[in-house]
Amino acid sequence: MINQLKTVILLGLLTALLLFVGNLIGGPSGLVVAGIFAIMLNFGSYWFSDKIVLMMYRAKEVTDKNHALYKIVKEVSEMAKLPMPKVFIIPSDALNAFATGRSKNHSAVAATAGIIKALTHEELKGVMAHEMAHVKNKDILISTIAGTIAGVISYIATMAQWAAIFGGRDREHSNFLSLILLAIITPLIATIIQLAISRSREYLADATGANIIKNSNGLASALEKIHKSVATHPMRLGNNATAHMFILNPFKSSGLMNLLSTHPDVNSRIQKLKIMKF
Repeated sequence: MINQLKTVILLGLLTALLLFVGNLIGGPSGLVVAGIFAIMLNFGSYWFSDKIVLMMYRAKEVTDKNHALYKIVKEVSEMAKLPMPKVFIIPSDALNAFATGRSKNHSAVAATAGIIKALTHEELKGVMAHEMAHVKNKDILISTIAGTIAGVISYIATMAQWAAIFGGRDREHSNFLSLILLAIITPLIATIIQLAISRSREYLADATGANIIKNSNGLASALEKIHKSVATHPMRLGNNATAHMFILNPFKSSGLMNLLSTHPDVNSRIQKLKIMKF
């Protein structure tokens, strides 16, 4: 129920923002165009946001049931008593993974080629258990929609900048200032939307995943490897708007961005996993 409410709020926020920008840039006609676009985007965000994210990362579905990753996901899904999700591989040397979809019956897990090569069987099983925990805890829909919305809002910021530069002189002064303000605050709004995905969900997914397979050591070890790899092999695909979907932020961040991170401190996560008892 809480996640459903968050979804409604996020979609409502997106609609309001699009209508506001449409009115600023194109007046009444812009408002109508923005309204039509908002309806299409809201529909698309619910039904196709997972496909959009998978396409963004050029993920390829694994259909070979003898593939190591497929076999691990199948084992974990059976232990979690969940339907078998679709399995995808992201063509990247970075070490990371995420889960997506709109429900447990329409879910998918994706792992990078790098993480499959770098982790042991136990570690990869721990990572997949974490991702299946997101499915079990019904986090995937809100997480995927938030990533789509954050990406759209980032685009709106760019659109507002260009509208202010090329259309500002021909418009009322107040509209020009509004566009400039919008260009500044929309990236912050995108970050706030990502932060709406509570950091506590990662702690819960860690604990749930470890309980599913009755082993927390594999995930703890995997988090250490993934954390170290980000510094040398950050994700080149996608963008920061989807960072919250991954098991760890796949992009380099420092300073203020660390404070605004959607993921809790990795060392804290590792320590919590190491003291778990089964």
